[in-house]
Amino acid sequence: MSSIFNEKKLAEWGERIGRGVGTPVFIGLRGPLGAGKSVLARAIARGAGVRATMPSPTFNLVLRYDGRDGGTVLHVDLFRLTDPDEVWELGWSELGEPGEIALVEWPERAGELLPPARWDIRLEPVEDPLLRRVSATAVGNPPGLPE
Repeated sequence: MSSIFNEKKLAEWGERIGRGVGTPVFIGLRGPLGAGKSVLARAIARGAGVRATMPSPTFNLVLRYDGRDGGTVLHVDLFRLTDPDEVWELGWSELGEPGEIALVEWPERAGELLPPARWDIRLEPVEDPLLRRVSATAVGNPPGLPE
């Protein structure tokens, strides 16, 4: 799937994902700085029932939120990592708990340690600075994303 979204449509799509995706699910958010990864992560979390304010996890690296029905949303930012093995210090082995949505910005920093079943969502700027090209690719056999 590849689409062009403005920020409002990106947020609407993210909320649909949060409401309808099966769990546990790992969603890697890829793209350059300013591409909308955090916008999409916040929208997915809202759809999953998170009501807390969600600051960027760039400095904390991992932020955990309670969602609806006992679910959990993890917002992880690997931008500051310099070696894939650093993910273990973040509780990487615990990802994939029942009811969990793991939203990971800069997943490529985890290298070969990425889970074999996941979604890779790429956000890329286009000529119009208010729009983003968004593509979602299933790796392995993750739970399906809502349309």
